[in-house]
Amino acid sequence: MSILLVLAGLVLLVVGGEYLVRSSVALSFKFNISKLVIGMTIVSFATSAPELLVSLQAALAGNSDIALGNVIGSNVANIGLVLGLTAMISPLVVDRSFYRLNWPMMMLVSIVLYFFLKNDNVLSLLEGVILMVALIVFLVILVRSSLKSKNVDVEEVDDKLQFVSGIKITIWLIIGALALYFGSEWLVKGAQQLAQSVGVSDYAISVTVIAIGTSVPELAASIIAAIKQEKAISLGNLIGSNIFNICSVLGLTAMIKPIAVNPNTPEILASNIFWMIGIAAVMLPLVFLPKRYELSRYKGFLLFGAYMVFIYISIK
Repeated sequence: MSILLVLAGLVLLVVGGEYLVRSSVALSFKFNISKLVIGMTIVSFATSAPELLVSLQAALAGNSDIALGNVIGSNVANIGLVLGLTAMISPLVVDRSFYRLNWPMMMLVSIVLYFFLKNDNVLSLLEGVILMVALIVFLVILVRSSLKSKNVDVEEVDDKLQFVSGIKITIWLIIGALALYFGSEWLVKGAQQLAQSVGVSDYAISVTVIAIGTSVPELAASIIAAIKQEKAISLGNLIGSNIFNICSVLGLTAMIKPIAVNPNTPEILASNIFWMIGIAAVMLPLVFLPKRYELSRYKGFLLFGAYMVFIYISIK
């Protein structure tokens, strides 16, 4: 039953996230928001909705392990699993904006999160506000710099959504909201039951099963694109997802209910958060050495191998 709840929850989160993205983009067009801003802000917020609902549901249920494990595991999976597997299939060319803005911001918020949690074992309301303000400042800088650039790389925005009726947008919003609500509730309950049945912690399930589950849509799209020899993924968008996970998912959750570090899961601050920071940090030398601005197949293999080690350590 627990596995069915987890699978049903993941399916509903994927469906809910997709409908939320569609309705958000269509609604943004109604307000004459530019395609650039929609791609860099609206889509990014909407695609973080499944992680946000899972973390919020877990925090409100008093299970901070799942809230933290979801984000830490998802961030490690985005680089180790998604980026690693995609580069193994088709080498990626890296844009210069990677080290000028996106990577430094990812490192900054990752380290700040560690010190916020290490300080008093709680991510407080004030710290959540600080993370959200940092995200807003980052987005303003990102949009402004992109407006000046001729080579803008943003999330894909479907032009057909400009012509969607208000009634359809409302229906999509309702479907998305209901699917995300019940999906997050079932996933959190299923994860807790699954952890009990297999004899591991809730945190171990969240940092592996839940994190991989919420990364599946992006992983599938990236692998299919790489096999077809199309542009696989935007490294900037992938790093942006990690920034959103920390700043908006944990930031908003902490603003609603502070997230406490469970003393029964010392691995959160003792090892796993260092995995998140470490796999983000190693991106810089990988991009520059030995061949600059390229993530080759063997670099992808290194990232994927590191992720397998992370999974093994998390569940043993």
